[in-house]
This record gives sequence, C-alpha cells and structure tokens, in this order.
Amino acid sequence: MRFGTSIFLAMVTVGLTAPAMAGLVLKKTPYFASISAGKARMRTGPAKTYPASWLYQRADLPVKVLDIYDRGAWIKIEDPSGTQGWMMGTLISETRTGLVMGTIAELRDSPRYGGKIVWRAAPGVVGRLSKCARGWCYFDVRGRGGYVEANHLWGVATDEALN
Repeated sequence: MRFGTSIFLAMVTVGLTAPAMAGLVLKKTPYFASISAGKARMRTGPAKTYPASWLYQRADLPVKVLDIYDRGAWIKIEDPSGTQGWMMGTLISETRTGLVMGTIAELRDSPRYGGKIVWRAAPGVVGRLSKCARGWCYFDVRGRGGYVEANHLWGVATDEALN
C-alpha cells in the first residue's frame, strides 16, 4: 500500500509541475525567470554528473534563461553577475523578479518621476515585478511596493511590457 501511495504522489507531483515547465519550455530564449528554491546548484553541464559551480541560497533571484535542454529538464541560465551554467528545470520559475542594481532605487506611488517616493530599496534587494510599461515596473518587496525605473533593475528589459 505504501509503495502505491508513493507512486501516486510522484505522479501527482509531476502532473502539477508539468504545466509550469511547459510554459518555460515553450518560450523563446533568452527571457527572464527566477530561482524557485531556497537552495539551487548551478552546474557546468546539463546533468547531475557535471560538477556544481555555484550554490544559490536565495529563492526568487532573477535569472536569464539562455537555453533549454532535454525538454526543460535542464536550463542554461545567467545570473545578475553574468555567471552562466546549468540548473535543473524544476528549480526555475516563471515568477518575474528583479534585483536592484547600482544605487538606491526610489519606489514611487505612480510610474512617473513626479510620483511621491513611498519606499527606497538598496542595491541587492530582490522583489516581485508586475505592471511594467514605458520603462517603469511595479516592484514589490514582501508587501511593500512602488513603481521603479526598469533601468535600476536586473531581471527586466527597459522596453519590456509586463502585466
């Protein structure tokens, strides 16, 4: 009975992961995504037999997807520092996040320079992205958000539109 339950749970887990993976596999590379796990290893090639080159310990870190291998089982990524390598596809999420780069980013109440500054985010802060248009994105850091210029973020193109 326990063996049958284990197989059933494995099938359900694969079934729930498949739609998310399908979305990632169908996109044209390159595109931005994020790391979904709190710990994720980057490898030098697309298999567990390749040595790990980096251990990421930051869920939601934005990454750029460069290539997809074996129907999404392995994804070649680039991190914000420019490091490239392979990661298991199950560790990559379609969730859009951004990383503040350069100087402190001012988060405003509206997507314009005249908008009131509601928060400031230091370089290295990661937040969820939405409502990107005309060079601005809504940037949410654990429930505190505002509009920030896209050119202050790594994880979104300055001309990208995002709902």
